[in-house]
Amino acid sequence: MFFKGFKGGVHPSDFKHYTKDFPIKEISAPDVIVLPISQHIGAPNEPIVCVGDYVKVGQCVATSAVFVSAPVHSPVSGVVKEIGTTINPQGIKVPAIVIENDGLDELSEQITPCNNLDLLTSEDIVRIVRNAGIVGMGGASFPTHVKLSPPPDKQIDCCIVNGAECEPYLTSDYRVMLERPERLVFGLKMIMKALNAAQGIIAVENNKKDAYKIIKENIDTPDIKVMLLPTKYPQGSEKHLIKATTGRKVKSGKLPMDVGVVVSNVDTCVSIGDAVEFGRPLISRIVTVSGNCFNNKGNYRVRIGTPIEHIIKEVGGFTSKPSMLILGGPMMGTTLYSTDVSVMKNTGAVLALGKDEINLHSAGPCLRCGKCVDACPMQLQPLYLMANCEIKDYEKLQQLNILDCIECGACTYACPSKRHIVQSIRIRKQEIVAIQRKVKQ
Repeated sequence: MFFKGFKGGVHPSDFKHYTKDFPIKEISAPDVIVLPISQHIGAPNEPIVCVGDYVKVGQCVATSAVFVSAPVHSPVSGVVKEIGTTINPQGIKVPAIVIENDGLDELSEQITPCNNLDLLTSEDIVRIVRNAGIVGMGGASFPTHVKLSPPPDKQIDCCIVNGAECEPYLTSDYRVMLERPERLVFGLKMIMKALNAAQGIIAVENNKKDAYKIIKENIDTPDIKVMLLPTKYPQGSEKHLIKATTGRKVKSGKLPMDVGVVVSNVDTCVSIGDAVEFGRPLISRIVTVSGNCFNNKGNYRVRIGTPIEHIIKEVGGFTSKPSMLILGGPMMGTTLYSTDVSVMKNTGAVLALGKDEINLHSAGPCLRCGKCVDACPMQLQPLYLMANCEIKDYEKLQQLNILDCIECGACTYACPSKRHIVQSIRIRKQEIVAIQRKVKQ
């Protein structure tokens, strides 16, 4: 047992009391689904339906032959109204399929349950996960079947389920752990079988002891254990989670598979189990709706492609005009400027925050206090990263290991001058990666 804390990190107020005691409810499907056709890291999909086509629930509507990709499926039955563009959470125009919902929820013949789980091979599980369009639902959106297909020289012996959910406000994973623990354990078993891994770990922060207890009661094999970890942000970071649960250190520039580990999100794990046993593709997810401005906060199952505007109406609108709308958590989420944005596979929360929940003060000069350095869980030097971001010194930024930044936002949270450190780092990281790709070409 390790449970060793990591250096750095912060302890923001978690605000989970708003929604943690609300069981998962279903939000009705909207009249119109706006479905971005690429919702993953990797090669973009292409539509395989045309305007006027009738589609059914679970039918694949966009896919790619490239390995690092994940298909997209219709969450409703109805007619393809348009193949055009929509705005993603980052404000970028992306290709999308617009489906007019007929309200019948007619299931696609492509959905086929497994008749004999014992006969499934590792290859079968990977194929099912790929065809179901499952991606990392904790935010990264990396195609899960790629994680389950490590190179031959990377032997995976441990699979970890990330149940930390350390972001403030978010309680969707917590509710899944409480309400579907048996599916969580089954999903982990399927991941372990796909990777031929001997050990499974479900990691939970110690502010969720009831989830820890109920998961433990549903474990029926010595190959899987549940571990309580200290509550600290960002405990859910892959590298820190691996260190805390196994004692293994993922070095700079390396991946979890380099130390024999694969990490999956709670909802991803459950989705894998449902895809393998019931043939269900990823067409919905659990979303936390929270913040002082919402009338009816809670945890809701929402279909992928549902406009945020529809969610707002379904939960009774706002008690007061929000000062900020955020998709995801307040530390790593994206501020919205339009409610026309749709729920995507990695949308864990919709937050409507009032003036008393946010800090709108203008950024001041760097005080050289070092609080950002103390807070950084990657042991970087955010103040120097920020300074070199401002002058675009890409060479110095790489010397300072900017690409090791996990963009957790702990530095920005700790900064007394409220400087936009992580935002500056994020932009320069993207520019450096683009330069590196151009050089390789």
